[in-house]
Amino acid sequence: MRQHTILVPVALASAALLAACSSSPSGGGEGRTPPPESSTPSGTAAGSGPGMPRTVTDGLKVPWAVAFLPGGDALVTERDTARLLRVTPSGRKTAVGTVPGVDAKGEGGLLGVAVSPSYGTDHFVYLYYTAASDNRVVRATYDARLGDLRPIVTGIPKGAIHNGGRLAFGPDRMLYVTTGETGEGGMAQDRNSLGGKILRVTPEGAPAPGNPFGNRVWTYGHRNVQGLAWDGAGRMYATEFGQDRFDEINLILKGRDYGWPVVEGVGHRKGFTDPLLTWTTDQASPSGLAYANGSLWAAALRGERLWQVPLANGKAGRPVSRFQGRYGRLRAVVRTPAGSLWVTTSNQDGRGTPRPGDDRILDVPLR
Repeated sequence: MRQHTILVPVALASAALLAACSSSPSGGGEGRTPPPESSTPSGTAAGSGPGMPRTVTDGLKVPWAVAFLPGGDALVTERDTARLLRVTPSGRKTAVGTVPGVDAKGEGGLLGVAVSPSYGTDHFVYLYYTAASDNRVVRATYDARLGDLRPIVTGIPKGAIHNGGRLAFGPDRMLYVTTGETGEGGMAQDRNSLGGKILRVTPEGAPAPGNPFGNRVWTYGHRNVQGLAWDGAGRMYATEFGQDRFDEINLILKGRDYGWPVVEGVGHRKGFTDPLLTWTTDQASPSGLAYANGSLWAAALRGERLWQVPLANGKAGRPVSRFQGRYGRLRAVVRTPAGSLWVTTSNQDGRGTPRPGDDRILDVPLR
């Protein structure tokens, strides 16, 4: 049986590696949830914990990403139906469009959504989806209805697994795009491939000024990045699915190689950047990521919990497991304009156990 290891900072990596050597592989990614653990990981996080979640709305089908509009309403993607929903803080939901051409198979479908930082003047929204031949990023106007979609990044490799899909605008107002290596690890090390990368592009989809390799690639050596967040100082973090041993949170730095498929977890290998944190794949399969109140908040699919990871000057403290097993698989987590978190469940994705009302959006107050 796998020895359970709590999420650990890199400073504790040697202990994590020893734990892995004594355990049998269980497979990473979005795998089925193991039996509940017999104990809850210990540790204290900076500040107080979250309050009790409330359901904002339910009856959703695999809500994958959430992005807030000015005024407090949110756009929410459904992976398998290809619907884009508008959800109010009070929970009223409206379908504002079904994205044409979405090939929703395996882990593909309608994935990320982002709202332009200049939405008040340009009314642009951005979507990431799996099409017939590739994954792609498109831009459209949205003003009560979704306008025509214009592709701005195409040719991102697609597969039954590891399609990436997260979109987020950074403090530099550039668009960051996460891509997976579709199970073909070699493309993660190919800086000319769009697979297994974090991309940085202009709002028009061109390589952003200052990119390290003169193309759209910002960092490489990734297996399947699923979450992006920035702290108050502008440092960038990402969650990433491991394979058999370690999932990761990485501190993302320009031009760095994060090791996949040569290294999983901490390798102490020249030329590769070790993760900020690792934990065993049965405790996480980390998806969405947000920063709020001095902590990172990572939604866990297989681990069925919300991880709170305190930060201090870019270094991680000991995390705390929140709501373990209470709501099932958790996928997206986003800070709301009001300062709480919206977290989505993913129990309808074929790997969870649906509960009455699933899937849902939870509002998690922060105290």
